[in-house]
Amino acid sequence: MSIRSDEQVVRLRRFVRERAVSLGLSLIDQTKFVTAASELARNTVIYGGGGDVHFYTVRRNGRTGLRLEFVDNGPGIADISRALTDGYTSGNGLGLGLGGAKRLCDEFEIRSAPGEGTHISVTKWKPF
Repeated sequence: MSIRSDEQVVRLRRFVRERAVSLGLSLIDQTKFVTAASELARNTVIYGGGGDVHFYTVRRNGRTGLRLEFVDNGPGIADISRALTDGYTSGNGLGLGLGGAKRLCDEFEIRSAPGEGTHISVTKWKPF
């Protein structure tokens, strides 16, 4: 799914909620994952110049989860540790986005470098 506008972010939120419901995630886990997806999608649009998100149903050790991968070809992140620190922002936000998204998910992986874009993978697992 392409993410290049606020309208597409809204569409992504709806789609993630539908997938989380169909997977059987609790209302709290649905809300956490939709919130994380929304923040990452907004970052993709604002800082990455737009990009794509890929959806996967994943299975590991008898568990089922939902994985989202956000990919952009923007300027990249020079200091990932700093970008994950609450209060740090390279724009006009509150600086809670990446760190907040990480806390809302069960798994969070980020790859980025200046000039190479950013790839973020987040997963929410259905409890046993």
